[in-house]
Amino acid sequence: MTESLVLDGKALAQSIEASLKPRVDRIVEKCNGQRPALATILVGSDPASATYVRMKGNACARVGLLSHKVELPDSATTQQLLAAIDDLNANASVYGILLQHPAPKQIDERVCFDRIVLEKDVDGVTCLGFGRMAMGQSAYGSATPAGIMTLLKHHRIDLVGRHAVVVGRSPILGKPLALMLLNAHATVTMCHSRTRDLPRIVRQADVVVGAVGKPRFIRADWIKPGSVIVDAGYHPGGAGDVDLDQARVTAAAYTPVPGGVGPMTIATLIAHTVEAAETRLGIQSAS
Repeated sequence: MTESLVLDGKALAQSIEASLKPRVDRIVEKCNGQRPALATILVGSDPASATYVRMKGNACARVGLLSHKVELPDSATTQQLLAAIDDLNANASVYGILLQHPAPKQIDERVCFDRIVLEKDVDGVTCLGFGRMAMGQSAYGSATPAGIMTLLKHHRIDLVGRHAVVVGRSPILGKPLALMLLNAHATVTMCHSRTRDLPRIVRQADVVVGAVGKPRFIRADWIKPGSVIVDAGYHPGGAGDVDLDQARVTAAAYTPVPGGVGPMTIATLIAHTVEAAETRLGIQSAS
C-alpha cells in the first residue's frame, strides 16, 4: 500500500512567511520607514478568539507587519463596532482589517462585516468580496478556504473533473470553499445538517472536506480509499471534523490536525495584507 501524502500546512505556511519578509521590506522602503499594519478587532472576552488574535499578531511580527489591535467590551453595540471599522477604513497605515468571529450576540455581524471596504477585506468576509470571488473577479477570498486551495495547489492535487464533497456550509468556510473548488473545475456537492444519507454521498467523493464543526463527525468508513481528505476542524484534544486516525490509512492525501489547515489560514491572511499594501502603493510583487 502506498503511504498517504501528508498535506503539511505548517511547513508551507513557514515558507510563505519567509517569502513575505522581503516584500514587506520593499513596502517599508516605499513608505519611508513606516510599516504597514493589519488591524484586528476583538469584541468581548472569548478566550479562543483572543488566542486567535494573538496568533495573528505574532505572525505579523514575524514578517515585519504592524499589528493594530482594537478591543471592544462584551457590551459593545453594532453602532460602536461600525464606528471602529469606519476609523480603520480611513486609516492610511492600515492595509487589512480582520473582525474576529464570533462577535457577541447583540452585534449584527453581517452589517459589520460588510462595512469593511473591499480593498481592506483581507479575510474575505464581505458580501461584495464573496460575490467577486464567486464570479472569478479580483477579491481576497476567505482566508481559510483560500489557504486550503493554496495547500492543494502546492502539493499538485489535481481537482479538474474530480468530485469534491464539502460537509458544512458556513459563509466563511464551506460556501466559499465550494465555489473555489468549482472555479478550479471540480464537481462539487455541498452537504449540511439536513442532507439525507450523508455517508452514501461522502463515499462518492474524490475529495472530502470536513467543515462541519463537530469532532470526528465524518467517519472513516464513509470515505473511499484513495480520496483526498481536507480536515478544516479543530477541537479540544486535537481532534478534527474527520476521524483521521482511521481514515488517513487508506487516503491518498490528508491534512493533519493540527498542522494542516490552521497554519494556512493565518499565512493567507498575512499574504493578503501584504498584497493589499503592494496594490495600493503600486508595487509590483516579485512573488
